[in-house]
Amino acid sequence: MAKLIMTLDGAVIREYHIDKDSISVGRKHGNDIQLNDLTVSGRHSLITVMGDNTYVDDLGSTNGTLLNGARVAKSVLKHGDLIQVGNYQFTYFSDDQEEYEPTMFLRAEIEDTQIIQTNPPKTGDAKGEPLAAVKILNGPLKDKVLELRKPFNTLGFNGIKMAMIARTMDGYTIATIHSTKLRRANDAPSINGKLLVGDSQYLHSNDIIELAGTQMQFFYID
Repeated sequence: MAKLIMTLDGAVIREYHIDKDSISVGRKHGNDIQLNDLTVSGRHSLITVMGDNTYVDDLGSTNGTLLNGARVAKSVLKHGDLIQVGNYQFTYFSDDQEEYEPTMFLRAEIEDTQIIQTNPPKTGDAKGEPLAAVKILNGPLKDKVLELRKPFNTLGFNGIKMAMIARTMDGYTIATIHSTKLRRANDAPSINGKLLVGDSQYLHSNDIIELAGTQMQFFYID
């Protein structure tokens, strides 16, 4: 039986078995999964099972439903896919016998004010700028590609926010989010093997970002 693992900032909140034809997700009472989150619409998303396939549908929500970082209207789910509804993420497991190990997470921020920088970049209207993404190179999410469509995108590990990627009018920048909760000094973000320190810096194609042992490659989508 397939299942969904609900997480918030990488911390596991609850596990849901997909044991019926459809599971509704939203803020209002009556949803199968009710989320107390103002960024979530009353009826936000629907998980449906049709034959051998499981689908995620956006129900016309205000902030959209993201699948692996990209906004979708309807899409078939694959093992390991990441669904984002408001500030929550759901990892889809096609086999409920497989254990979930919370590791790296990437989340598109709904509120731009969550960035923590001394001199935050001006994002303006970056919709016309080239779109970029990161590809996970190791760990449970290996080979997953996550598009960086939002103005701000959080990178973290086990519920700890560690870095912020901002989409600006001049490209993409990355900055450290300082935390006293890091277990080891080498858990701090690095770019191409060098620790990320000081103010934000611009990312270039094929840069390797590493967070707590998880590596990802930054690239622009043609």
